[in-house]
Amino acid sequence: MKKLLMTSVALGGLALAATPAHAEIELEVGGYFKGYMAWVDQDEATDFSTNDFDMIRDTEIHFGGETTLDNGLTVGAHFETAADGDDGLGIDESYVYFSGDWGRLNVGTEDEAAYLLQVAAPSADSNIDGLRQFVQPVNYEAMTGGFSGTFIDPSGVGDVGIGLDYDQDIIGKSDNLTYLSPVINGFQGGVTFAPDFGPASSFGGIGIDHTDTAPSDSLSDSDEVFGRGYSIAARYEGEFNNVELIFGGGWSLVELEDKRTAAELAALSAGDFAYTDDMTAWNLGLDVGVGPFGIGVNYSQTDRGDIVEGTATAATTDVSDKEKVLVVGADYTTGPFKVGASWYKNDNTLGVKDLDTDRYSGGVTYEYGPGMSFRGSIFYVDHDNTDTALGTSKSSLDATGIVLGTHIEF
Repeated sequence: MKKLLMTSVALGGLALAATPAHAEIELEVGGYFKGYMAWVDQDEATDFSTNDFDMIRDTEIHFGGETTLDNGLTVGAHFETAADGDDGLGIDESYVYFSGDWGRLNVGTEDEAAYLLQVAAPSADSNIDGLRQFVQPVNYEAMTGGFSGTFIDPSGVGDVGIGLDYDQDIIGKSDNLTYLSPVINGFQGGVTFAPDFGPASSFGGIGIDHTDTAPSDSLSDSDEVFGRGYSIAARYEGEFNNVELIFGGGWSLVELEDKRTAAELAALSAGDFAYTDDMTAWNLGLDVGVGPFGIGVNYSQTDRGDIVEGTATAATTDVSDKEKVLVVGADYTTGPFKVGASWYKNDNTLGVKDLDTDRYSGGVTYEYGPGMSFRGSIFYVDHDNTDTALGTSKSSLDATGIVLGTHIEF
């Protein structure tokens, strides 16, 4: 990481137990580049042809630095900005932190405890089939309350926003306080409190994290407000007789402050949506390593607020269900090479009832330098929609692809 002297940042008022002297922090610049060439053969809309080849990438620039005061308190700051062409230089994360023998406290827009301590299964390429999907090779159309029956609009994650991953981050980028305990005998815990989440529609509803999209923006009223958010998690890492073991889990809740009455729900116009309950999520994960071999599994459930749709008969139809994701992965490492494979199974994908997904991936990673790797993988993804009420033109959609690229940390 190259050091760039940005400015002297006065943080004396932030250090809870610091001396009156201002703490000067020199910010360093870093980040990453994840760039790929992809070939994808996929189902298409009628009279529409998608590109077989595409270039996909995800790039961020990070600024951060810290200082340790005479009393032992460490004070730091961290900022992340998206840096891909048409994304401009938008802020992704922005927070300060305090740490010591007692643990660490994050203050600002950082991920919740359940994500920071989540156990990920091995993968073919973690950028594509890992805990959080950073690049999406398949060309999707944005979902609008159901599965459209087509793949169109070759934009990728961040534009149309359909990500197939299993990161537990329903609190999203809301301002929050997150405490992480020190690691004691391999155990670490964490807790997050977000005082104000915001209107449901502004965070996407079905799929409120950075990769998902809303069922509709046409709420008949704007009285749905998701308020306080909470997250708690625990993780253990240890080794027994040359067997490495990691396991952990987390639970999150975002409260729906203003729920509609039965009369208000009955008054929903056809095609309008309403949230009727809190958002919740939980996950459990386990990884086992024996020498160069690793195998792991993660299971998670996400309830995105029980979304109903108005009908022409003054009734409502439940269009959401708990998203249930099972991920199993394995890898083998020898020298600079790693071979990995994973299976991703998602029932009620993105919370859309009866939209089920399976993805199979396999790939190779080669470390050609510190923080630098070449990556190649193949995948097959299949979507099945068993709810004919959604009006889809196909009950099954699939895509097969080959992805080659590089990941550089700087």
